[in-house]
Amino acid sequence: MTDFEKWEGLGNDFVVTEVEVTPARATALCDRRRGIGGDGVLSLLREGGGWRMVVLNADGSRPEMCGNGLRCVVGYLAARGEDIEGELTIETDAGPRRCRFTRRDDGHYDVEAAMGEAKVGEDFDYAGQRFSPVDVGNPHAVAFVEGGDRMLDDVGPALERDTEGGVNVELCAQTGDRRIEVVVWERGVGRTLACGTGACAVAAAAVEAGRVPPEVPVHVVLPGGPLSIVVGRDHQVRMTGPARRVFTGRLP
Repeated sequence: MTDFEKWEGLGNDFVVTEVEVTPARATALCDRRRGIGGDGVLSLLREGGGWRMVVLNADGSRPEMCGNGLRCVVGYLAARGEDIEGELTIETDAGPRRCRFTRRDDGHYDVEAAMGEAKVGEDFDYAGQRFSPVDVGNPHAVAFVEGGDRMLDDVGPALERDTEGGVNVELCAQTGDRRIEVVVWERGVGRTLACGTGACAVAAAAVEAGRVPPEVPVHVVLPGGPLSIVVGRDHQVRMTGPARRVFTGRLP
């Protein structure tokens, strides 16, 4: 038997375990009717004196990074007293990510993560919309459109399929000076309540386009709730948001 915990960040939910999981096993665990249910599996593996996060999506694919997942594993480690100083560095396929955390009175965690450099490429047209490609350790395509929620189930899977290696798709509406509402089609998952790296990509694209200034918090509102994103003048991105343990269990 292997222990696991179920964690979520803004409704983006994960099975967290300290054993390596095969893609087929991850798909079975993420099944919402015959398994635990989740958008992915986060395997925390000992590496030197620290931890490496390995992410497997619900379809068994392995993305380079997962922002909400990163916050969840930090919460998981903080809850077991891994670092009493309030800081952790987690190794990922996109490189190390330094995180700070605080425990709230309700037992949830607020996590600030240094997400690395956002690289915004040249805009391209797809399905009649203008997209900005953004790399934040994994690939995103960001568009500011009207009626994004109605378009997402058509444009999202089509653009993912037509992009070599797949891509995460964010359709956005700016609803304030520093407030952006977003719906997300996540590579290997589908429509999801939240995407941490997607929120970072949206803020980076907005700064690049002059929609919002750098060095100030941008409130990126996803279906599952808001994240606070700061994009520096050096294109380094910081993400702040919650993580919550849902339940614990044992895998056969």
